[in-house]
Amino acid sequence: MLTIWGRKTSSNVQALMWCVGELDLPHIRHDAGHRYGGLDTPEFGRLNPNRTIPVLQDGTNPPIWETGAILRYLAARYGKDSFWPADPIRRARVDQWAEWAKLNVAQAFTTPVFWRVVRTAPQQRDPVAIAQALQELEAKLALADTQLSRHAHLAGDAFTLADIQLGHILYRYYDIDITRAPLPHLQLYYQRLCARPAFRQHVMISYEELRVT
Repeated sequence: MLTIWGRKTSSNVQALMWCVGELDLPHIRHDAGHRYGGLDTPEFGRLNPNRTIPVLQDGTNPPIWETGAILRYLAARYGKDSFWPADPIRRARVDQWAEWAKLNVAQAFTTPVFWRVVRTAPQQRDPVAIAQALQELEAKLALADTQLSRHAHLAGDAFTLADIQLGHILYRYYDIDITRAPLPHLQLYYQRLCARPAFRQHVMISYEELRVT
C-alpha cells in the first residue's frame, strides 16, 4: 500500500497520482499543503525536511520526496518495460524527455503563466508579462509539437513516464483563459491523453480553490 501526502490540486501531486492511477497501485492520500496546512508540523518534517509535497511512502520503506525521484521509483518498481525500459539506452531516451518536460515546460508554465492568470487577482495581472511568459513557454512546447508529429507519445510510440511529466501540465494550459499558439500535434496528443481514465480522474480536476478573485 502506498501512502501519499499532498493536496490533489497540486500539479506535482497530480503527476504522482496520475502515475499511480496508470500503474493501478493501491494507495491512500492525505491532503496536505495550501489551505490544508500540515507542512510545518514535526511529523511532516520527519517525512520530508524540505517540507514540500508530494511525499510517498511505500509500505514501511523510508519516505521519498521530490516528484521526479518518486516517479522514477514507481516506474522502476512497478512499471512495465514499455513505460520505463530496463535497457539503459532506451530508458535514457524516456528520461531525457521527462527531465526536459519538468525543467522546461512545467517550470515555464506554473509560476510564469498559471500563477499570473489564476493565482493573481484580475486587477493585479500583468498582460505584458503573461504574453512574454507564454511566448517563452510555447517556444518549448513547439519542440514537443515537432516530436509529436513523428510519434504518438513524447518519447516514442509507447506511453511512458515522459508523458506523465509533460501531460499533467496540459490540462491547465488548455483550460485557462489565454490565447494559445497553434500547435496541432500537441493538441491532438492532449486529446488522446483526455481519453485516459487515470488522466481524467487525477489531472482533469477543478483548481478553483487556487483562484484569486
